[in-house]
Amino acid sequence: MFRFFLLLISAPPRLRGFFFFWPGRNEPRRSGERGDQRRPEEGRQEAEGALARLAGATRRLRRIRTQPRGHPIVPERIDGDSKLSGEVIGAAMQVHRELGPGLLESVYRVCLEHELRCREIPFEAEVPVPVCYRGMELDLGYRIDLLVATELVVELKAVVALVPLHTAQLLTYLKLLRRPVSLLINFNTPLLRQGIRRVLLSSQGRLQDRGDPRR
Repeated sequence: MFRFFLLLISAPPRLRGFFFFWPGRNEPRRSGERGDQRRPEEGRQEAEGALARLAGATRRLRRIRTQPRGHPIVPERIDGDSKLSGEVIGAAMQVHRELGPGLLESVYRVCLEHELRCREIPFEAEVPVPVCYRGMELDLGYRIDLLVATELVVELKAVVALVPLHTAQLLTYLKLLRRPVSLLINFNTPLLRQGIRRVLLSSQGRLQDRGDPRR
């Protein structure tokens, strides 16, 4: 045992630093000795900086992975929604509060139509979406669920989770109908606000996915 301690005393500071109880691990480095004898504060600050950079890179990677090709998504938080969107969201929340998740999309559509009538909100149901290609107009049976007040496109879903394809499809409907704003509502969620997306078509024809308007 005595020889072991003699060996530790004669060892360089970096080797002694492996033993957390050894007081010499935080001693300043002597000239000619190798090793990095940084103070604990410097090491902790460096570790925190590395974690912050890693978290930022992870967030950027998630945004890239959820971005549909050809349509840049700009997620933003919305503190105030337009009056019309707020009225439709309120009606949808009333339907979800009464029925809950797990039913067919057609059931939610019929009930939402009834709720909009009760609130005297004008709308059209099952509006055709014509496809125009080089001057030729095609009626291929595409329909949007609701067109509220001739300006707000509302698309309803009852799926496990919304995917980028749903948003990209809604963008195509906005372009074909020449409407700037729409709501994508998924009723198959425990809380309806988790399934609401407000999608805007900018003047450059780009998609802006605003996420949950009530968040």
